[in-house]
This record gives sequence, C-alpha cells and structure tokens, in this order.
Amino acid sequence: MADLARWCVRHRLIAVLLWLLAFGGATAAAAVAGSAYSDDYEVPGTESGRAAELLQEGFPGLGGDGDTVVWHTTTGTVRAAAVEQTMTRTLGRIAATPGVASVSGPYGSRGAHRISEDGRTAYADITFAKQAEDIGKSEAQAVVDTAKSAEGHGLRVELGGSAIGLTEPPREHTAEVVGVLVAAVVLFLAFGSLAASALPIATALVGVGTAYAGIGLLGHAMTVAAFAPMLGMLIGLGVGIDYALFIVTRHRRGLKRGLSVTEAAVNAVATTGRAVVFAGATVCIALLGMLILRLSFLNGVAVAASLTVVLTVAASVTLLPALLSYIGPRALSRRERRRLAEHGPGPELPTGLAARWSALVERHPRLLGALAVAVVALLALPALTLHLGTSDQGNDPRGSTTRKAYDLLAEGFGPGVNGPLTLVTRVAGAGDKLALDDLDATLRATRGVASVTPVRYGSGGDTAYLTVVPDSAPQSQDTSDLVDRLRTEVLPRAQTGTSLDIAVGGVTAGYDDFAAVIVGKLPWFVGVVIGLGGLLLLVAFRSLGIPLKAAVMNVAAVAAAFGVVVAVFQWGWGSELLGLGRAGPIEPFLPVIMVSVLFGLSMDYQVFLVSRMYEEWLETGDNRRAVRIGLAETSRVINSAAVIMISVFLAFVLSGDRVIAMFGIALASAVALDAFVLRTLLVPALMHLLGAANWWLPGWLERRLPRISIEPPERRAAHERLGRIPVDELRKEQRNDVRDIPG
Repeated sequence: MADLARWCVRHRLIAVLLWLLAFGGATAAAAVAGSAYSDDYEVPGTESGRAAELLQEGFPGLGGDGDTVVWHTTTGTVRAAAVEQTMTRTLGRIAATPGVASVSGPYGSRGAHRISEDGRTAYADITFAKQAEDIGKSEAQAVVDTAKSAEGHGLRVELGGSAIGLTEPPREHTAEVVGVLVAAVVLFLAFGSLAASALPIATALVGVGTAYAGIGLLGHAMTVAAFAPMLGMLIGLGVGIDYALFIVTRHRRGLKRGLSVTEAAVNAVATTGRAVVFAGATVCIALLGMLILRLSFLNGVAVAASLTVVLTVAASVTLLPALLSYIGPRALSRRERRRLAEHGPGPELPTGLAARWSALVERHPRLLGALAVAVVALLALPALTLHLGTSDQGNDPRGSTTRKAYDLLAEGFGPGVNGPLTLVTRVAGAGDKLALDDLDATLRATRGVASVTPVRYGSGGDTAYLTVVPDSAPQSQDTSDLVDRLRTEVLPRAQTGTSLDIAVGGVTAGYDDFAAVIVGKLPWFVGVVIGLGGLLLLVAFRSLGIPLKAAVMNVAAVAAAFGVVVAVFQWGWGSELLGLGRAGPIEPFLPVIMVSVLFGLSMDYQVFLVSRMYEEWLETGDNRRAVRIGLAETSRVINSAAVIMISVFLAFVLSGDRVIAMFGIALASAVALDAFVLRTLLVPALMHLLGAANWWLPGWLERRLPRISIEPPERRAAHERLGRIPVDELRKEQRNDVRDIPG
C-alpha cells in the first residue's frame, strides 16, 4: 500500500489523468451503447411462472405488456352518446398506434363488465406487442397523448400500466445534489479547510461516476434491475466520501505530527488505507453473497453495487493521495497551520466530548450497554409485522396518471380489479372442458372472489384461461390468502378426475412466489454473509470475540432498520408526506439487498473502530486502555462519517422512487443506529466488560490462520510477541495509564 501511494504522489498528474480518462471513457461508452435494464421478477419453476408460460404459448397475443385507459365522467354516464363516440374514436386511434397489438373496450356485448355499476367509470385494456422493458418511451408517450386528447367537457382520462409508467417525468438529480452539499458542509466543519473538505467529495464523485457508467454497460451483458444504478450511486456516495474522510483525517494527523506532505499521504494510505481496502472487501463480499441465491434479477444488482464499491475504494487509495499532494499543507486549516508554525509538531491527543464520552462508557459499561440494547429492541419491534410484497402503481405519488388510474379503477370496480388472478391450464378433452365450465360457479362461491370472467380457449383448443377478480387489493394479505386457498383447496377439488393442472398466475401470485423463493433462501444467505464477514475479521484481528460481537451487532442493525422501514412504508407513518405514495408491503428483494449492504456498511465502522483499539492493544496489551483510547480517537471521525452517510442516504428520499427511498431510509436508520448506539456505545461497553478475553484466540487456531493484517507490517512483531503470552497474564490488566484522558 505504501509503494502504491508513493507512486501516486510522485506521478500525481498521471494518476489524476488516468482516472479522468476512465471516467470519460466509461461515460462516453455508456452514452453510445444506451441502457438495457430489466425488472424481471419471474423465478423459473414457480407456479405463477408456469402460468405465464402457458398463457404465452396458448395466447401469443396476450404476451405483451398489458396497460389500461380509464375514463370517468363528472356529469352523466360513460354510456352517453357523446362520451361513447369520443372514446370509441380515441380507442381506435390508440389501436393504430405503432407498438400496440390490441385494444379491448367496454362498448359492446363482451365489454359490459368494463363499465362500473354507477355508469360513471369505464376502462379499456391495451396490449402492447412487447413487454414493458422492450417498449420505447416514445411508443408509450404516443398512447398517453392520444388518450389524453379526449379529455374535456366533464370527461377525465387517466392511464395505468408498466409501459405507461415509462412516460412519467424523468427523475431529477436533486437527491444527489442535496446529499453532496450536506456532506460538503459536514466536511468543512470537521476540517476547517475548504481544500481538504473538497477532496473526499471529488474522489467519491469520480469513482461513483465511473461506476454509474459501467453499470449502464453491464446491463448489456447480464440482467440488471432499473434501480441498480441508483442503488449503486446511493451506496457509492456514502462509502466513497466516508472512505476518503478517514484517509484525509489520518493525513492531517500526520501533518500535525511534522511529517512532510508526501510522507503524511503515504502513511495515511499505508495505515487507514489498509482499513479502507479491508472494509470495502467486506462490503463486496456481503453484496456478492446475493449470487448464492441464483436469481438473475439479484445477480445484476450484486455485481453493479460491488463494482461501485470497488471503484470508490480504488479512487480512495490512488486518486486521493495524488490530490492530497496537490493541496499540500492546505489540508490543514489556517489556524492549524499557524499553530503548527508557532508551537511545532506534536501528537493529536483525544480531548473534548469524544474523550469524555469514552471515559463515561468506561465508568458505566453495564448501564449504557443495557440502554443501547433497549433502544435497538424498541426500533426492531415493527419488523415482527413485516409483510413482503411488491409495490404497484397504487403506491405511486398522488399526482401521477398511473396513481389516478389505479384509484379510479378501485373506486369504480373494487380494489381487486387492479390485480386480477389468471388461471391457466392445458385442456385434453371434453371432460376437461366440462370441469372448467363448472369451475365458474365454484369460483364465484369462493370467499374472497368478487367476479370471474368466462373461460377462453386458445385457437388450438388445448389451452384455456379465465380471470378471477379478488374483492381485495393486490397488496392485501387477503389477496395472498385467496391465492393460497385456490391453490390448496379450491382447484385441487375441481381437478379431481380430470387431466387439468390449473396454474394460478397474476400480479399477486407472481409477487408471492418471488417472495417465497427469497424467504426460503434467506437463512442460508444470511448465514453465508455472516460467516464470510466473521472469517475476515477473525483473520484480521486474531480474535474470536471480535467477529462474534460484529455478527450480533450487524443482526441488530438490520433488525432495527427493518423496523423503521416497516413503520414508514408498511404502516404508512409519513410516506404520503414524503411523496412516496400510500402504505404498502415491503419489496420481497429488499431483505436480501439490505442484509448485504447493511452487513457491509456495519462492518466498516467495526473495522475502523476496532483496528485503532487493536493497534493500542498490540503496543500495550492493556484492554482497558486500548478500548478507551480507540473509542476516543475514532468516535469523532466515525460520527462525522455517519452524519455524511446518513445525509446522503436520506437525500435519496427526494428521488420520488419508492424502492430507492426504502433503501435510503433503511440505510440511513441503520447507519445512525450503528454509529451512535452500537459502535460508540454497545461495542465498547461489551469490550470493557469482557476485558482481555476480547483478544483471545486458541493456540491451535492461531497457528493455522493465514496472515492478513490490517495494521502495518511493523506492528506484526508486537502481535506475535503478545500472542505468546498466556491468557492468564493477559487478564492482569495494568491500571496505571500514562495517557489518562483529561475530563
């Protein structure tokens, strides 16, 4: 690391130009190639997936994206001659629009069910020739413009569906700008130097910008979700600014001790830079743990987010030292430079609030530890009611046409019309057809069913489907219960004595199947992520206690973050005020991605906090002193880093995207809890209570572990010396401390 940093400082112009070339080249390539994102939630082998395949085979015309035009009259009814003529003409023009396969309207004997009982609302089904991810925005916009042209004289027209969602106004970059501005303010307050506060932001922006373009190119090679670039930017800005902050802080400390600019930068990368690389590796391992789920939808998210972290880490240990050499002594504030010139170099001793807090935790570890546990438990309580499902356009902001269309349909036809269930089966003969005809009456009598459409047969007569409209909303638990009831009770009885094998598909069925697959694999996934992260800490800190505590803390942070997310998004505490739509279920992929990201981010603070304690422990063998000094010297920078990361994450709530806002609030709450409760309160309290046992490692394991150390090579000899001291002697802690902290 030292050699790399020294090269970057000596060849600073080349280092900066290489990064600018990478950023510019990736951005240009992404602009030429365009984006190719895909939100494909289908999981092979599920019942809903089989229903979709059967429907596509038997009814090719239904294979494209299905959207809806809804109209509502404020006076009169939709059957009025003027309204019928206007909408019939409009639907004909929509049917002639390029990309539209068919339009089914309400006027005529077969479309009467598309007119509400009060006669004031009607809708038409639009089927595109392609799926939503393959439809151009211009094609969808042409449909919207054509439909909206019919509005006027008491007639209101709204549209819903995945393709229509493409026409919503493009997301502004307000979130990123706000997050960066807040980070700049915090950095300036922490450093007192405009030049020093600008470097972490510049480094993070270059790394994240290169990764953002790279994710766009990645979408052409594998399935990458549409929210992956935003998720990568959210994570990258947070960790990128934080990683650079830690290195700049160490660099400034070196300058205050009298080191030259070059040696201070090299020393910062050789020490704190090691911790940055290690922390970044834990984040990537946690993210890439999603690959074991073997879901293409999540594979792209894992690789995209990991790419962002890798590039931000690389920028922190290469671009940043080059920039530090450019600003020279200006990394210190004017007052700090003046003090250095007047009084000469000296060590920066921990004083002030950080020192007093560290001493307080040392004096009252049991009381403060119990308080921290109570806070975590309280925040985690809402997670017990977690309901997984996928948000739909009913969760869109109130002003969007998709949300208005959703609400009009729910008001006019009942909530279930927004998420009908599709029952599909192969048909072998007359007996099967007779059973399907009888199924109509059975379904109508089933609890939770609002209406049932007649059976439709494919052109070959060997495939049939019918649509069941629930009496509850697509996201409701009642609708999920209906899916289970159909699959386990109603349909098995109806199929008895026939060759029918009816598959239940549709919006809710597909979401439930996707969630079931993820939940089924979640324990294995969490175990792997915890195990790999713990193994890294075990090798780095040569201790059993450190990785065990880290695992428990990470689980606590995840549970509390889930509790906050459930309260805001599932219970609806403030979701409308934040412009995130009404309350609804939590996205089924959120637990997996949250566990990955939060385990990685939580490990960051664990590494930075414990690595400083470990340095002191290797030098003195005094656990009390190591914990107190490590907390006092790192808590201020950890808290500053946490404020920056929280600000960046919360700023993404302004994106207006419900999924990204979920990630933002989840990550912000987890980081806040992690930094202000777990790492600076519960962890040091436990380490004080455990004493020298924190650093215990069985001799047989010590001999077999590889040497991967966070601390510089010169500290390893001290570690080996302490490793030979019996545990009983380690427990005899020295009470005389030559660096008692004032206050």
